[in-house]
Amino acid sequence: MKNVTGILVVLLLSFISCKKEVKTETVETKDLDSIKTEEPVAETEAPVDSATATKAWQTYATPGGPHKIMADEVGTWTCDMTFWYEPNGKPEKATSIATVKMLLGGRYQETDYKGTIMGAPFEGKGTLAYNNATKEFTNTFIDNMGTGMMVAYGKYDESTKTIELKGETVDPVKGKKRLIVKFIRLWIRLLENSKCMI
Repeated sequence: MKNVTGILVVLLLSFISCKKEVKTETVETKDLDSIKTEEPVAETEAPVDSATATKAWQTYATPGGPHKIMADEVGTWTCDMTFWYEPNGKPEKATSIATVKMLLGGRYQETDYKGTIMGAPFEGKGTLAYNNATKEFTNTFIDNMGTGMMVAYGKYDESTKTIELKGETVDPVKGKKRLIVKFIRLWIRLLENSKCMI
């Protein structure tokens, strides 16, 4: 941790020690209607002292309570999955094995899924992160059943011990984005997709 902090401090001081001049240029564009426009090149930011910047980076880089919640799920899990392909249709059941581990010093959770869906081999990979700066979780998911990525964001609710994540993915049948709502409870993962059937 001292090495990481030292590296961050050196990088930060390198950026802070370089004074950047802020210039405003007049940019002229020659269109058919000959309209002139002015655009600022850069915005001015208030300088931050190195002690404040170092403390902010250390806080940002240090795993905390939310990372402990993610670490509690480390292990190998059997996943029972149920799919509906049409409203009020017969559900299809499938099973997969999920292997959960923490990465990069306990900062991120990675889950690898392997199983069978509709008689075809299924593989998926999920990541879960807690951003100390924004105070929210980010979840990504990819699998061999498509080429898109699901990305969702959310907060932890201490009273229900639940992370409610909301995001979008693309419905390849309709070619449109659809809402995904995913709840992560300690020891139980539930993917709810109320806007359309999978």
